[in-house]
Amino acid sequence: MDPQSPLHRGAALQSLRETRLVPYWLDGPDAPAARPALTSAETFDLAVVGAGFSGLWSALLAKEQDPAADVVVLEAGVVGGQASGRNGGICMASLTHGFGQGKELFPAENARLIELGDENLAAIERTVRELPIDCGWERTGELEIATAPWHMEGLREAYEQGQAAGLPGTWLDGEELRAEIGSPTYLAGHWHHDAAILDPARLAWGLARACEERGVRIYEGTPVTALDRSGGGVELRTPWGAARAGRAVLATNAFRPLLRRLRLHVVPVYDYALMTEPLTPAQLASVGWSRRQALADAGYLFHYYRLTEDQRILWGGWDALYYRGRNIRKEYEDRPGVFAKLAGHFLRTFPQLEGLRFTHRWSGVIDTCSRFCQFWGTALDGRVSYVLGYTGLGVAASRFGALVALDLVYGRRTELTELDFVRRKPLPFPPEPLLFPVIEATRRSTEHAELHGGRRNLWLRGLDHFGLGFDS
Repeated sequence: MDPQSPLHRGAALQSLRETRLVPYWLDGPDAPAARPALTSAETFDLAVVGAGFSGLWSALLAKEQDPAADVVVLEAGVVGGQASGRNGGICMASLTHGFGQGKELFPAENARLIELGDENLAAIERTVRELPIDCGWERTGELEIATAPWHMEGLREAYEQGQAAGLPGTWLDGEELRAEIGSPTYLAGHWHHDAAILDPARLAWGLARACEERGVRIYEGTPVTALDRSGGGVELRTPWGAARAGRAVLATNAFRPLLRRLRLHVVPVYDYALMTEPLTPAQLASVGWSRRQALADAGYLFHYYRLTEDQRILWGGWDALYYRGRNIRKEYEDRPGVFAKLAGHFLRTFPQLEGLRFTHRWSGVIDTCSRFCQFWGTALDGRVSYVLGYTGLGVAASRFGALVALDLVYGRRTELTELDFVRRKPLPFPPEPLLFPVIEATRRSTEHAELHGGRRNLWLRGLDHFGLGFDS
């Protein structure tokens, strides 16, 4: 079916008629009961701000390192309610947003960063098995797929570089790939074996349960509005008074940083996703996909997608939207035009699934930084550390981010804290009113390049020169 035809657009809109605006992962019976807010002035050894993956790993690892420590997590909303419970549940070993990104930014350390990423992924798998956390963990790997001729050269080059570096991977030509997963759009694929799929909300809830079993207190509905020194520690102001801690780890993702120095380093970008109804056995057979790999396109703008435990397909990506003023608002979560575009792309990829309905639509805010991978630092005489900037690849990297943040806040000089990857900061974004037109020009240029053979215009080439960009 022609994706531009009225018939195709009608089929895409029809597939969305029964969707609910709620993240699929958060819309189930497993959600834990609400936790109380912190409503009294208390003092702790370590306060963690944010109950997403970075914050929960920070609390859990802190208790593993010192079981006697009094650790608290302060969350403005609910555990896993933002990016950690809204992502695709694709858990990749890379710490640097891919092999090529690591090679370009940290050439002297890339080999070690690959090892550290593999070790980190293995540690997550051990934790999930040993605690245990029932989050649907499957070590499937991820297939990066060329869907346009111009994708082929870069994908093949990345595969060959990975092979030379000893990374496990498999190349599938078009026929092999289409035998693996049935789509007429597939030209070739690079199967990375260092990835897993999971239910991200159940991982967050499981980490929270494990924290509480070890004595961590988690307070929901408790936004921290400001930080200040307090004697030899930190004061954390909330709407209900001030808490105090010897040290604090900030894990606030895309939300307004509590440290003014960071406010130009992170941009909140909205990512959008759909979830289908469960496929019938006949529908699933028409696609194949027996090894259940996570999938992603190889272009500048890309889709990510995967199967769930109950044989649904999560389909997300392509548009990554920034809203003027670095604003994060509930109304930005529902963009009918974006969801219609996503549904149309889905039907182009899997035309044999026409008639399949989507049940959920949602979005989440990504903490984008200019180097596309996390960064760290300290403040208030080293009593506060922070980690943010994952740019959509934080499901696994958040554990590593927490390890480093703890080393920094406790003043430990380790192999990790001495990495250039950890010590170097990304370049800041410009302030408003310059930021919106810069991002919009970059987004439009990137989409034009994606749809016109990968040809990068003068604007994108200029950003390349300075090591900047904007990615879906």
